[in-house]
Amino acid sequence: MSYYRYHVFFCTNLRPDGAACCQRFNAQALRDHAKQRCKELGLSGAGKVRINTAGCLDRCAEGPVLVVYPEAVWYSYIDKEDIDEIIDEHLLNGRIVERLKI
Repeated sequence: MSYYRYHVFFCTNLRPDGAACCQRFNAQALRDHAKQRCKELGLSGAGKVRINTAGCLDRCAEGPVLVVYPEAVWYSYIDKEDIDEIIDEHLLNGRIVERLKI
């Protein structure tokens, strides 16, 4: 069994040349929101959920992006409501959020 039930990686890469990247869409702030919300819901820690920052995940044109393991489900999101939906549906209830899946 994995150390975490779910391991979530948020791309927070910022490209200095002005090219498309996740950080231009507030990726770090939304990752911070996810981490805080998971703590508030008691989802953080061993056997539960880990929210991590990742460098470039090389899906810039679809950004901002995050990926949830072990299922390797990729999501694109816009705002806190999208992040909350991913947490509520996927991380709490094991249901993939099809409308955000890429």
